[in-house]
Amino acid sequence: MMSGKYTSIDNQPGSVPAVPDSGHAAVKFADSNLQTFPPSSAQGKITGGSGPPRDADDTFSKPGSGGSADESQQSGWFKTFALATYKPYFDVDTSDVVERIIDSLFPFRGTFTEKTASNPDLYGPFWICTTLIFVAASMSTFVTYISHKLKHEKWEYDINLVSWSAGLFYGYVTIVPLCLYVILKYFSVPAGIVQLLCLYGYSLFVFIPALCMSIVPLEIFRWVIAAVAGLMSATFLALNLRAHILSAGERWFFIVAGIFLLQLGLAVVLKVYLFTVSV
Repeated sequence: MMSGKYTSIDNQPGSVPAVPDSGHAAVKFADSNLQTFPPSSAQGKITGGSGPPRDADDTFSKPGSGGSADESQQSGWFKTFALATYKPYFDVDTSDVVERIIDSLFPFRGTFTEKTASNPDLYGPFWICTTLIFVAASMSTFVTYISHKLKHEKWEYDINLVSWSAGLFYGYVTIVPLCLYVILKYFSVPAGIVQLLCLYGYSLFVFIPALCMSIVPLEIFRWVIAAVAGLMSATFLALNLRAHILSAGERWFFIVAGIFLLQLGLAVVLKVYLFTVSV
């Protein structure tokens, strides 16, 4: 039966009389910080001095200067896959890029590597290659379009020209510096992969105006333009790398000569496949 504020069970063998409710007992819990994660302070037996062991290099879990998770500092190979790792190489002003482009057009100075030693960038090389792809495709497309219209022939756009140009320029400016980096490391020559990528990227700028001038329907003129652009680009690379490769001993000449000839080979390929358009 129910009576008052307690319950009783009458005439049941083995039953325990109910305890009457003498009033609400105030139960006070100790203050806890578990409502927030992570807790603001360590409590209990596990304190900061007896916490779990930490790795010798704990930079993987430390936030960056900005405090955001996306900019957390990482260690080892994890850095390769973090966007924050490449951010400094795109942090350049327009004036810096313009100055480096001008230096690439004056190859006999040979001071490009010294100027970019402390701040090489990948912003300029990326957009130079992208512009080359666009210029090569647009110039060839424009000239072939005019040619077909003048001959009253059906014209079709060749999409393979864009993919071919992209593979050529992006591949060249990536694979060649990587191979050169391995060779220089083999001969114990101090070199940075980013600086090599930067140097090769800016060395291609001279081919942008050369491709624009290839619209002139004179074969001898196109050969002269391709040769001048190739010599300027190859000289720019050779003179800027020569001072660093001298430490390789007697082999420095063969390395520089290989760099020079490979860049001339690129100019010949561009002349044959991109500069050869007719109206």
